[in-house]
Amino acid sequence: MSFWPDTVALVTGAAGFIGSHLIRRLPTLGTQVHAVSRRPQRARAGETWHVADLSDAEATTRLFRSVRPSLLFHLASEVTGSRGDEVVRPTLESNLIGTVNVLAAAKEFAVKTVLTGSIEEPRPGNGQAPPSSAYAMAKWAATGYADLYHRLWGLPVTVLRPSMVYGPDQPDTSKLVPYVTLCLLRGQRPSLTKGSKLADWIYVDDVVDAFVSAGESDEAIGHAVDIGTGVSTSARHVVEKLHHIIGAGEAPEFGTVPDRTHDIPQVGDIEPAAAKLGWQPATSLDEGLRRTVNWYASQESHEKSQP
Repeated sequence: MSFWPDTVALVTGAAGFIGSHLIRRLPTLGTQVHAVSRRPQRARAGETWHVADLSDAEATTRLFRSVRPSLLFHLASEVTGSRGDEVVRPTLESNLIGTVNVLAAAKEFAVKTVLTGSIEEPRPGNGQAPPSSAYAMAKWAATGYADLYHRLWGLPVTVLRPSMVYGPDQPDTSKLVPYVTLCLLRGQRPSLTKGSKLADWIYVDDVVDAFVSAGESDEAIGHAVDIGTGVSTSARHVVEKLHHIIGAGEAPEFGTVPDRTHDIPQVGDIEPAAAKLGWQPATSLDEGLRRTVNWYASQESHEKSQP
């Protein structure tokens, strides 16, 4: 990949899982990075932090006017798999209204945009299955608005739809991979569903590669593409792999908590990403899980060594 010495990149949701990995990658390309969060953050790789509520249209415009980015990575999102109606408004405000405000500002300041969608949106790869959560519904609508801004007003926007992302330093440790990893490393027994859910597990570094490719290329502008491996793996199989890598004693017990309702198996169709971004996943599930376990094990060891 080439260097971007003249690029000013604005990364929303930069304190999140993918965003935090992305802001560590971009400076290696020579990029000037401006990171956005709803709460104050400490710089990790020389980035400049901004605090902004993107559901506020005026605040969003002020942010763009101040930074004057040439490239936007929009990852800010209220991420939840809840099927409860209590998440409808938070996901609407963060994932849809916030995105529309960002798209409007990107149009005003002529900013090339890479938007984060969801593998759970209706798409050819899942037979246009309807959204199974408020989160997926808001993401689907946001992708629709991105298409609208591209078709009507010429905004150069690409939508990437990551599948089930995992890897080191995942802030939400209630997610399956960090949760099970930490339980096993600590000699605890995780509480698990039957583990029958099928998902397309993609290593976070590969996802960052896809975002960088989308920022670099114009071929996918006006398109939404899946970012996954194209391989379906059950949650149970992932847990069993983690148990094997860690070498924990007693095998995990499945079925101690109920399965989540309305789950639909989601597998990425990665051919469009290969054709339009020149991107393919590079990390096998075994290797990605091994790297993840090693990272969490080193963190646990470091914490134990502290006085």
